[in-house]
Amino acid sequence: MSPARNHLRAALSLAAASARGVTTQVAAQRGLSAWPVPQEPSMEYQDAVRMLNTLQTNAGYLEQVKRQRGDPQTQLEAMELYLARSGLQVEDLDRLNIIHVTGTKGKGSTCAFTECILRSYGLKTGFFSSPHLVQVRERIRINGQPISPELFTKYFWRLYHRLEETKVDLAVVEVGIGGAYDCTNIIRKPVVCGVSSLGIDHTSLLGDTVEKIAWQKGGIFKRGVPAFTVLQPEGPLAVLRDRAQEISCPLYLCPTLEALEEGGPPLALGLEGEHQRSNAALALQLAHCWLQRQDHHGAGELKASRPGILWQLPLAPVFQPTSHMRLGLRNTEWLGRTQVLRRGPLTWYLDGAHTPSSVQACVRWFRQALQGRERPSGSGPEVRVLLFNATGDRDPAALLKLLQPCQFDYAVFCPNLTEVSSTGNADQQNFTVTLDQVLLRCLEHQQHWNHLDKEQASPDLWSAPSPEPGGPTSLLLAPHPPHTCSASSLVFSCISHALQWISQGRDPVFQPPTPPKGLLTHPVAHSGASVLHEAAAIHVLVTGSLHLVGGVLKLLEPALSQ
Repeated sequence: MSPARNHLRAALSLAAASARGVTTQVAAQRGLSAWPVPQEPSMEYQDAVRMLNTLQTNAGYLEQVKRQRGDPQTQLEAMELYLARSGLQVEDLDRLNIIHVTGTKGKGSTCAFTECILRSYGLKTGFFSSPHLVQVRERIRINGQPISPELFTKYFWRLYHRLEETKVDLAVVEVGIGGAYDCTNIIRKPVVCGVSSLGIDHTSLLGDTVEKIAWQKGGIFKRGVPAFTVLQPEGPLAVLRDRAQEISCPLYLCPTLEALEEGGPPLALGLEGEHQRSNAALALQLAHCWLQRQDHHGAGELKASRPGILWQLPLAPVFQPTSHMRLGLRNTEWLGRTQVLRRGPLTWYLDGAHTPSSVQACVRWFRQALQGRERPSGSGPEVRVLLFNATGDRDPAALLKLLQPCQFDYAVFCPNLTEVSSTGNADQQNFTVTLDQVLLRCLEHQQHWNHLDKEQASPDLWSAPSPEPGGPTSLLLAPHPPHTCSASSLVFSCISHALQWISQGRDPVFQPPTPPKGLLTHPVAHSGASVLHEAAAIHVLVTGSLHLVGGVLKLLEPALSQ
C-alpha cells in the first residue's frame, strides 16, 4: 500500500478520534455537521466501509513502518496538517467541551458511565471509542446511539473527497491507543482528563513496563486542566504524579465508590463485575468536575470531609451523588464488557478482556456469576467452554494461565473472523494481518493451553481416546495435520464454525444453516458434541479480544447489524 493511502487512512480516522469524549449540545452542533454535504446516491453504507477498509495499513506495510518508525512527536505534529486538509483547525477543537480519558483497562466503560450520567441531565452528548464490536459506525455515538448508516456514509464521502483533493506526501501518522503521541492528543483544551487502570498492553508502542506505559498515558495531561486517576500501583502512580507536576496539571486520586456511597443508598451499576466499581468512581469524578466547570447547578453537594493525601497525591473531594448520577450509572450499557446472554440451556458470558489485569477481573466476574446461577433442572451435566483469541503483541500464554482456575471442560480457539470469507462483511474486515498469521496464532494458543493442561494434570472429563498416529487431530482446519494434541482443545477456522459446535443448534436465536462438512470429523469434536447436546446447561466464556467478542455478538445478536 502506498504511503499516500496510509496518510488518507490516518486523516479519516482523525475525523472520529478528534471528538473523543463527551461534548455539550453546543459543541456537538459544531464542525462537520455545518458543512454542505454532497450527495452520493449510488453509495451505500457497506460501500463506504469497504472503501475505508482499502485504506487500512496492510500487514506488509505495517511491518515496514514498525522498522522505520520516526520521531513520534513529529508524527503528532503532522496531525494538525491532516486536520487542516479536512477543513478544520485545532482552534475548532478547542471550542469543544471534551472529556479525554486514557488507560489500559476500563477507559471505555468509564466513558460509557460518564456519557450516560451527563445524558441523564438532559445534555446532548457525543462519544468516540475504539474499536467497534459489530459495525464501524458504533465508534461515533450521539446521545448514546451509534450514528446512522446514512450519516456515516454521507460524512465519510464528504471527508474522503476533500482529502483526495488535497493529497500531499507527509509522514505516516498512526492512529494509536491513547497517550502522549496518539492522534487524539491533538486535543489541547479538554475540560477534564481521566486515567483508568494501567497495566501491560501494546508494549511495542508504549513500552515494556507499567511505568513506561504510565508516562505515555500521562501525556494527555494539560496545563491547568484537572485530571483524575483511579488508584494505581505505586510505580506507575509516581510516574503519573511526576508527569502532572511537569505539565502543571492538577492531578487528583479518586475516592472509592464506597466513600461516595457512605451515608446514602448503594449505587446500582448497569455493568456487572466488581472491577466496574473503580470505573464508575472515576466516571463520577469526571462528570462532577465537568458539571462544575460548566457552572451547572446539578453537580452534587460536597460532603464534609478533610482533604487527604495518598502517595503524595491529593484525594478528590467526596460528594453526594445526585439522582441524575445514580440514574446514569444504573442505565449504562456497554456491549461486550461483562455482558451476559441467556439462551435456553446456553449462557454466553462476553468480556473483551485482553490484558493480564483485565483477564483477572474477567475471571473473578465469571466465577462469581457461576456461583450465583440457578441450578438447571435437567439431569445432564453442566459444561464450561472457553472461546478465546488474542491479537497483537499480547502474551497469550500468560492470559490463558489466568483462565485456568475457571476449570473449563473445553477450550476453543478461532480467529476473529465471523465466517471463513469476510468479503461480504465489510465491518469485520482487517487487512493489517494475513490469514496465515491468524490461523498460526490460534494453533499457538492451543499449544499453550495444552501445555498448561498437562501442568495442571487435571483429569479429562470426556475420556476421549487419543487419536491414532497419522489420524485427524483437534485442528479442524485440515483433515490430517501431523501432530496430536490434548482432547480438551479445538481450533476452528472462524467464529461461526466455533459457535455451531458449541451451541449444537440449542441457541434459539443462532440457527445457522447445515454445519459444514467435516465439522465433527475429529473424535474429540464428535464425542464432545454428544455431551454438549445432552448437557443441562452450557456456560460459554468469550474473552481475549474485543474483536472476537464483536464477531460473536454479530452472530448471536443479528439486530446489531441492522
